Amino acid sequence: MPASSLKNDVFLRSLLREPVPYTPIWLMRQAGRYLPEYRVTRRRAGSFMGLARSLDYTMEVTLQPLARFDFDAAILFSDILTVPHAMGLGLDFAEGEGPRFARPVRSEDDVRKLAVPDMEKLRYVFDAVSAIRRELDGKVPLVGFAGSPFTIACYMVEGQGSEDYRLIKTMLYSRPDLLHRILEINAEATLHYFNAQIASGAQAVMIFDSWGGVLADGLFQHFSLAYTRKVVGGLTRERDGRRVPVIVFTKGGGQ
Repeated sequence: MPASSLKNDVFLRSLLREPVPYTPIWLMRQAGRYLPEYRVTRRRAGSFMGLARSLDYTMEVTLQPLARFDFDAAILFSDILTVPHAMGLGLDFAEGEGPRFARPVRSEDDVRKLAVPDMEKLRYVFDAVSAIRRELDGKVPLVGFAGSPFTIACYMVEGQGSEDYRLIKTMLYSRPDLLHRILEINAEATLHYFNAQIASGAQAVMIFDSWGGVLADGLFQHFSLAYTRKVVGGLTRERDGRRVPVIVFTKGGGQ
């Protein structure tokens, strides 16, 4: 679809710091718990990964918010942990508990076995991007996303969400070489993942550094921001005759 056929490009123009007639509205929380129709679809899918891996369901829940609200962008429905799942860590979403990995990465041997996954294992994401772009028919742009290398590493090492990040901080101080190796692999994988989303039709991308804010000043720049920069530095930045903007969000990182 040529860039000129995009009916509402206020979101993209605002990201490029161009004049816009109003402040665009977009909701990065995706569909989630605030939409009853999402909860119905989630029950039909049977599991979160069943939802995320189904082309029809992914397209349905991506477009549900636009059927209710006049948003200025559509957000791809997916999860930041699809990449480590493709690495073979065994992702599962326990009811009421959130994501959990069957095979967390904690030892030198675990790290040695890590590799950038074959992007074909994530074909379901790229197919969804293409299908959603076609369905949108230029109404609004589509935003793709991924987790930051450090945020993904937090889940990979902790094995699940954490309140104190004890395991990854222990690795950071006792074996920084292992953490840097994980982050290198994550950065390369995330870069390939993003560029495949862009090639499939994503018109902007967002990096969620959800746990970067748990690092102290100095450590944040060394273990989180440096690897986010590697991802951004390799992104495809032009597609369909239009600039592809990138957003970086670090939760708790204002300081």
